[in-house]
Amino acid sequence: MISNEKTFTDLSVHDFSYELPEELIAQEPVEPRDSSRLMVLDRDEKTVTDKTFSDIIDYLSAGDVLVINDSKVIPARIFGEKEGSGAPIEIVLLRRRGTDLWEALTRPGKKAKPGTDIIFSSELRAHVEEVVEGGNRILRFEYDKTKEDFFSLIDKLGSMPLPPYIKKPLEDKDRYQTVYASERGSAAAPTAGLHFTPELLEKIREKGVKIAPVMLHVGLGTFRPVKVEKIADHTMHSEFISVSPESAKIINEAKKNGGRVVAVGTTSCRTLESVSDDDGTVRALSDDTGIFIYPGYKFKVVDALITNFHLPESTLIMLVSALAGREFVMDAYKQAVERKYRFFSFGDAMFIK
Repeated sequence: MISNEKTFTDLSVHDFSYELPEELIAQEPVEPRDSSRLMVLDRDEKTVTDKTFSDIIDYLSAGDVLVINDSKVIPARIFGEKEGSGAPIEIVLLRRRGTDLWEALTRPGKKAKPGTDIIFSSELRAHVEEVVEGGNRILRFEYDKTKEDFFSLIDKLGSMPLPPYIKKPLEDKDRYQTVYASERGSAAAPTAGLHFTPELLEKIREKGVKIAPVMLHVGLGTFRPVKVEKIADHTMHSEFISVSPESAKIINEAKKNGGRVVAVGTTSCRTLESVSDDDGTVRALSDDTGIFIYPGYKFKVVDALITNFHLPESTLIMLVSALAGREFVMDAYKQAVERKYRFFSFGDAMFIK
């Protein structure tokens, strides 16, 4: 598993806290996607500028490469019942562990002991194989492969595992999906990419900006709080990443020719920093990563970042602070609250240049 050596820091988790009124937590996406607001942070000038997301094209230049995470969210929350007793059991698929094997979160866990069979429909059932670290379960799914594939069944039976801070039901599953999503496997959306439309991406290409897809399957560990006082003591959850030879070549050529690498989202950023050599060369690779990026980290590949506004005391706001500086970022967040930006998954965006 890939992981970076942690740089010593005395920063506490509380150094990344801020006050957020509940009404600023976005409950639904805006229409069209690229009409969301965009806060631009200039690291050199230490300025903060208010824009609209469609203006992102003005900050991209010919020769730059835009790196997107094309992982696709699966409707991973499924309700079933325990065979025999009929007791209700909810599962959330976290990551694929083999053919028809998945690691899943189960509620209530005490109803899903090893050996338990869970029935989801006449077409799909699962057997609890074992309990793994963190209390998650390994489930072996059973279905008639001659009639339907697994993901088709999940599309029919499952619902999107929206973050707990989104209380409003999602009417259109596709709105918790980027327009370029293709690789099924995420339990949560790489939300920075939700702001792009096909038309905006085409304009970016026409400007001479290359677009390179990478993949990180987002797990629910993204939403887990940091439970230690000193952030250097935090252990990051692992997620599966993949970078193709084609994307690695596009990124390396852009760097060689003086172009910038602009990561769309913290997931793309973590992927790139996980697969790069010390000189910034990106390698084609498929592996798990547990990279934890926080202030003190020296970026090897990423030059600029498009991201959303993140939860207080989260590993994501720590990553953003590593790139732009903690005090600058925390001041920008304070301004975002004052200017009533919309926060979190369905919220507005930030561009760090």
